[in-house]
Amino acid sequence: MHELAITEGIVEAAVPAAQKAGAKRILEIHLKIGALSGVFPECIEDCLEAVTRGTIAEGVKLVVSEIPVKVYCRDCQAESEIDRKKIQCPLCGGQNFRVTAGREYFVESLKVE
Repeated sequence: MHELAITEGIVEAAVPAAQKAGAKRILEIHLKIGALSGVFPECIEDCLEAVTRGTIAEGVKLVVSEIPVKVYCRDCQAESEIDRKKIQCPLCGGQNFRVTAGREYFVESLKVE
């Protein structure tokens, strides 16, 4: 279950950053998750309570926004956002591209008190 390890990594990044800023408690963790990352917000939520227990992040709310899939088409030399269900360049219909966004995930910001 890689979601547990991912959730631990998120909390291990958030807690020291919040403490360094003098926060007493983390209220929200804002995540950006790529559509092709393989990270599922609902699975992170399932692990969050166990991972944050006893930390300044206990009871934290997860706020997630999706990073769309973007590709660079080698045929028409354009960068475009594509639909995960229709894997082709929306401009020329080609499939000779490389993914430039949508595989990543990261903590965007924290809301603290």
